[in-house]
Amino acid sequence: MQQQLHVNDLGRTHLLGIGGVGVSAVARLLVARGVKVSGSDAKDLPVLRELNSLGATTHVGYAAENLGDADTVVISSIIKPGNPEYDEAVRRGLRIVHRSEALSAVMNGYFTVTVAGTHGKTTTSSMIAVMFREAGLSPSFAIGANVAGIGKNAELGEGRVFVAEADESDASFLNYRPDVVVITNIEADHLDHYGTKEAVYEAFHLFASLLPEDGLLVCCADDPGSMALARRIRKEREDIRVQTYGFDDAADRRITDVRTEGSTVTATLEWGSGESVELRLPVPGNHNLLNATAAFAVGVDAGLEADVAARSLGQFHGSARRFESKGDARGVRVFDDYAHHPTEVLAALKAARTVAGEGKVHVVFQPHLFSRTREFSQEFAEALSLADTAYVLDIYPAREEPIPGVTSELIVNALETSGGAVAFDDAAKQVASVAQEGDIIMTVGAGDVTELGAKIVEALNV
Repeated sequence: MQQQLHVNDLGRTHLLGIGGVGVSAVARLLVARGVKVSGSDAKDLPVLRELNSLGATTHVGYAAENLGDADTVVISSIIKPGNPEYDEAVRRGLRIVHRSEALSAVMNGYFTVTVAGTHGKTTTSSMIAVMFREAGLSPSFAIGANVAGIGKNAELGEGRVFVAEADESDASFLNYRPDVVVITNIEADHLDHYGTKEAVYEAFHLFASLLPEDGLLVCCADDPGSMALARRIRKEREDIRVQTYGFDDAADRRITDVRTEGSTVTATLEWGSGESVELRLPVPGNHNLLNATAAFAVGVDAGLEADVAARSLGQFHGSARRFESKGDARGVRVFDDYAHHPTEVLAALKAARTVAGEGKVHVVFQPHLFSRTREFSQEFAEALSLADTAYVLDIYPAREEPIPGVTSELIVNALETSGGAVAFDDAAKQVASVAQEGDIIMTVGAGDVTELGAKIVEALNV
């Protein structure tokens, strides 16, 4: 195991892709820790001006001279040879670290809570941060989306706890040194990186194995992948404490007596021999009850009283692009969700069904990545068929080149509901035309489909 960097080791630090959500979070934290920070991005984004106001120096466009007198260069997985700043850093022999290594350096010395999983890690880590914050512990955090009520995705607090979302997409979570690991679920995803589902599962095992003696592993009892990991760690590492949570009767933290009213869901959490507490969340869906129960387990283990942990979680009002309200018009509510895996899409639409009540659910879905569409087209179609109407946009390529024969038609052809393929520019008007008072419209996907929310509200007003 390589020695963990400390923030004081970094020196002057230049970040490539500084406008990205993950890299900008690291930049904010580095500035807060007193590091001299600069960075570049291909686009002139509002976050660059925010970072400038904090004391960083930012550049639009990549050029070798932007490195200045940097000692360390921070990159993400999308930065490749051929980028002039990356190539210049290699030529100079500068220290080049992944974004996760820089974040790990910032977290060095804190009590670190990390949240990983194929789905739910952003929401769960946000819930943990809000819980500790509302309980008065002033945690630091770095999360993949802005947290409602806080308005940012990274902050350096005054307490000893650091909460971090741990990204498994490129196995970079193996650069962390956690004291607590939460595994929300494990499924085959990011096969463009891993190749096989077995490799995905092994990466999560390696991540959990990073826990120190007396570290805590929290696993979802309702997810087969997560539970398989819990059983394996229990056999291999008797020095690690393992807790499970979920609706399953065998879970250490059990969810019972669920009641839903509009966007609010209430349940009883039970554990031990008769202990219980009521949990009331202002965000819908059983998946959010699971996320909150994982957060509750972390909080109680860290010393919070059960009622304080539950009450603090009740102050969580969501994360950006996680069932986020985009407005309403004509009695139709519009929401946006980042879901980009079939399990996530299904959970989002189940939550929408609950919120809609007697109303209908209409969805505009944008597939993300050609490889993911190829692997899960049938599963996407099955999940989308829960909606009354499902419109499917062209695939958002992100980091990938097209794959011959792989288009959104693979999903459209398998749909078992009304709707079908729709062009991006026509989607807002089309979905608005079918919605009636009391219905819900959702834009779903990890790409620029999020831009349609405001356009749909506008189309509803016509």
